[in-house]
Amino acid sequence: MARKILVVDDQPMNIKLLAGILEVKGYEVTTSDSGADALAKMKANTPDIVLLDVMMPGMNGYEVCQAIRADPLLRALPVVLVTALDPSERVKGLEAGADDFLTKPINQPELLARVRSLLRVKEYHDTIQAQAGELREWNEKLEQRVQDQVSQLERMGRLKGFFSPQLAEAIVSGGGDELLKPHRREIGVVFLDLRGFTAFTESTEPEEVMNVLAEYHNLVGSLVTQHQGTIEHFAGDGMMIFFNDPIPLANFAEEAARMCVALQQQFVALRQNWVKRGYDLNLGAGLAVGYATLGSIGYEGRWDYAAIGSVTNLTARLCSEAKGGQILTNQKTLSRIEELVQAESVGSLTLKGFPQPVQGFHIVGLRGSS
Repeated sequence: MARKILVVDDQPMNIKLLAGILEVKGYEVTTSDSGADALAKMKANTPDIVLLDVMMPGMNGYEVCQAIRADPLLRALPVVLVTALDPSERVKGLEAGADDFLTKPINQPELLARVRSLLRVKEYHDTIQAQAGELREWNEKLEQRVQDQVSQLERMGRLKGFFSPQLAEAIVSGGGDELLKPHRREIGVVFLDLRGFTAFTESTEPEEVMNVLAEYHNLVGSLVTQHQGTIEHFAGDGMMIFFNDPIPLANFAEEAARMCVALQQQFVALRQNWVKRGYDLNLGAGLAVGYATLGSIGYEGRWDYAAIGSVTNLTARLCSEAKGGQILTNQKTLSRIEELVQAESVGSLTLKGFPQPVQGFHIVGLRGSS
């Protein structure tokens, strides 16, 4: 693309001479016969270089040059003052902001050399400006990405207060809608319940009850996260946790069993601390594996993620039968984890809502553990 040159002179013969030399060399030449007109043309269509006569009526070349340097959009524009004045006048031109000078009468090789030199400078400046623009754009994009990531982390933090980390991450990443739709899947379910909690709440100040629950929930919550479970709900001291949903989990039955055993082991120290404070509380747990329907339930403004099916009822009944320190499971579930855990039979259990007795087993610990 041809470089654009603006020639400014009040003498038509000078304009014709300069324009003719430059156009032969392939430059696109625009002309002006006054300073005011030249400034208007620069603002309308900025040239790559200006050849500016000094002695003109109205605005002289110095004044035009000063106006160029005062305009933020034009101040980097290369200006060559064309003058027949004494060389001492060049100081005045430099103070006005001129980049170079040509002496009348015009020497063609000198004219072309100075134009090429200043156009190279202009090209370097344009490159730097373009790179600076790209850098600003990259910085803006980076800032936006950082802001988006911060917002995503904030959303993640808020969602994790209501959902499991896996579900929160799926929702933030855009896959949560499908996960929240009702679907059927085999899951491992754990129910937990504190023995003696009702009597405890009747004889203890509410503030201390809340402190005890906070200690209990912190212990359970850390283990649930560690073993990739999802807490379905809290109901005071009762808690339901399921595995293998919303994110599929390999060996979910074993992971549920590992969490139950770890919880009972770590609960010992917490229970001892409570006993020292005069609180007789113990933990019972139920564990079962089966199919359930999962998804969001609730209404606009308040949603929960729930599992519904006979496996949840079975686990709740097993938990109700468990004594303090016991983890009760059924034969079907034990067959899935028997190579992992040690278990003792507790005989047939008559569970509410189940017409046939259920063979119950207490998970004592993991095999190979002391």
